[in-house]
Amino acid sequence: MDNPIRQLAQLYGIADSYLDFRGQPKQVSAESQAAILAALSVDAADAKAAETSIHEYHTRRWTGFVPPVLVVTEGKPIGVPIAVPVDLAAKKVDWGITLESGEPRAGSAQLSKLQAIEEAKIDNRSYRRLTVSLPALPLGYHTASLALDTGLQGTLRVVVTPDQCFEAHAIAEGKKLWGIAVQLYSLRADDNWGVGDFRDLRHLIRLSAPLGCGIIGLNPLHALMPANPAHISPYSPSNRQFLNVLYVSVEDVPDFAECEPARKRVAEPKFQAMLQEVRATRNVDYVRVAAAKFEILSLLYASFRARHLNGNTPRGQAFRQFQEIQGEPLRLHAIYDALDGHLRLQGPQYWGWPSWPEEYRDPTSSAVERFARERAEDVEYFQFLQWLAAEQLAAAQSAAREAGMAIGIYGDVAVGANPAGSETWSNRHLYLQGASVGAPPDALALKGQDWGIPPQDPVELRAQQYQPFVGLVRNMMRYVAALRFDHVMTLYRLWWVPRGLLSKDGTYVHYPLADLIAILALESQRNHCIVIGEDLGTVPEAMTEAMEHYRAYHYKVLMFEQFADGTFKRPDQYVRHAMAVVTTHDLPTLRGWWEGSDVTLRAQLDLYPTDELRQQAHDARVRDRVSLLRALVAAGLWHWRDGESLPTYSAALSRAVHAFIGLSSSNIALLQIEDLIGMTDPVNVPGTDTEHANWQRKVTASLTDIFSSSETKDILAAMDAARKGVNPNA
Repeated sequence: MDNPIRQLAQLYGIADSYLDFRGQPKQVSAESQAAILAALSVDAADAKAAETSIHEYHTRRWTGFVPPVLVVTEGKPIGVPIAVPVDLAAKKVDWGITLESGEPRAGSAQLSKLQAIEEAKIDNRSYRRLTVSLPALPLGYHTASLALDTGLQGTLRVVVTPDQCFEAHAIAEGKKLWGIAVQLYSLRADDNWGVGDFRDLRHLIRLSAPLGCGIIGLNPLHALMPANPAHISPYSPSNRQFLNVLYVSVEDVPDFAECEPARKRVAEPKFQAMLQEVRATRNVDYVRVAAAKFEILSLLYASFRARHLNGNTPRGQAFRQFQEIQGEPLRLHAIYDALDGHLRLQGPQYWGWPSWPEEYRDPTSSAVERFARERAEDVEYFQFLQWLAAEQLAAAQSAAREAGMAIGIYGDVAVGANPAGSETWSNRHLYLQGASVGAPPDALALKGQDWGIPPQDPVELRAQQYQPFVGLVRNMMRYVAALRFDHVMTLYRLWWVPRGLLSKDGTYVHYPLADLIAILALESQRNHCIVIGEDLGTVPEAMTEAMEHYRAYHYKVLMFEQFADGTFKRPDQYVRHAMAVVTTHDLPTLRGWWEGSDVTLRAQLDLYPTDELRQQAHDARVRDRVSLLRALVAAGLWHWRDGESLPTYSAALSRAVHAFIGLSSSNIALLQIEDLIGMTDPVNVPGTDTEHANWQRKVTASLTDIFSSSETKDILAAMDAARKGVNPNA
């Protein structure tokens, strides 16, 4: 490889080529690689600049005495690489370890007895990299310090991980589970405040658990922006480590019963009339819902301060403990929400931290610290809201287990965070503003995708000892029993689109998969939380191998489980260690797929580059419907012969399709609640949902009505029977 720009890109894990969705190799231009290097603040403007940057890369690699972090599997040898300048003439290295428990360990080694793994000369100074062996360590996060007898020293984190993720006991015992996936905001109940909330989630659990449901899947519950309730996408969150406080059921907060001003305000006829109005809207009216909830929640916070914080009651102490456990990340997130609210009141010119006055853009600045002191109660209010959300989500998971669910709630982790939100503001060095995350052209998006989400710098992530990843995973796993990673390939590589270029001009940037998935396994075991990876699309072999090694669940979607000739896989051909679903949050509903409304919508949105490709998509859908019917017939779930007209969509067809998934070999089968409702309502079938604001709709019936319908009972009964190995039509 003679081109220095390409050499430099290789050092930073920037792909030189890749296989497209058709399996054809695609070459990445040096210009695209240089643009991505620029986003990483690495100069590759020309060959000479690239050569200088290559030298700087190797200089940093050799002048760092120890790596920032070392991830090892429990029971495997632990060898810490150290870079030793030869001219120091050092003879001994001393090491000390502080275990996660606080227990100290220490030792030393003669350099002459250590294995040399490589040598180099940087700026006429010779270096030798040696391996220092450490004793076996228990699972966890430990701190190691090493020092040469000449004074050179360094500290690193040593992470000892298990060799696989947690497995649910019921599945380990041989049971096959089924569950329901739901967009929480879409749940309608007679007494909620215009958006599905954690009370509605508990209601769904009580209705579904007696039917045999073992898991409830949710959309990402990540924190959005309270000061901008019109920003609604759960896939562009403010901060993935925290929760969307609009899901708090206000009247279930213990302080509501104690706060007379809040109860009186809610009881007022005008307030009740407003609640009736927001419950009746076809779309979720986020702005009015937020205004109503935050008005009352602010009253509850004032009551909580007066009664529990000032009185140091057990409830007040529980909140203080929550603040302590969540630590600095929660404090910064709350400061962001308070600052965002304060500045937005001054005018529309403030829409997130990139638009703030310069002194507020750095979370460590004296201006930010002064604001936090002067507005301490405002900051604490947002910490209080996070506590309420965490309490109510944890209560829902407890309710699921008490109701007999084998798993309970599964959460969802979005690919990234909003560029103007709390997560990126809190860690400015980790998130890059010169590029965004997306996807290359594929069968679903022939022009490629640019999601507008800033990528994490993989070098900086490692420099921060993976703490941002640990914090995200750990905080999500506190409240759920399963965690689904949207686009799990983010652990291995992400498609970066340099600012100013088209998605097709991007390329993949690689991440430390071995380290990240090992840490994921550690947190999975510690939190008794199974891991599900959405591995759709072009999945690299390395990703598949890592998931299988660590026993992370695959994600198998009926619509994609086909052979090259279009034949649908039989139920017994599904991967066992997987979650099987008919459709997902960003695909059409089953009815939408069957009737082709997603193809129509894509054409209306001009997502097909040519009319020929649009016609090909239409024709492919016709063939897929025929192929699916053949699969249902072969499984004994439908009566139909080639040449007969295709049936119209119906509850019976939905029952057959879900029974097909239920009969699959996969350990978990899931159905979407959208497929249980609106069987005769055409508005239930636009193409995609949460990625488009025009599909932030509410379901057309209350939860009780859904579960009392004969159609729903038949579909759920078919799924339950199939999971028990019984063909519902036999």
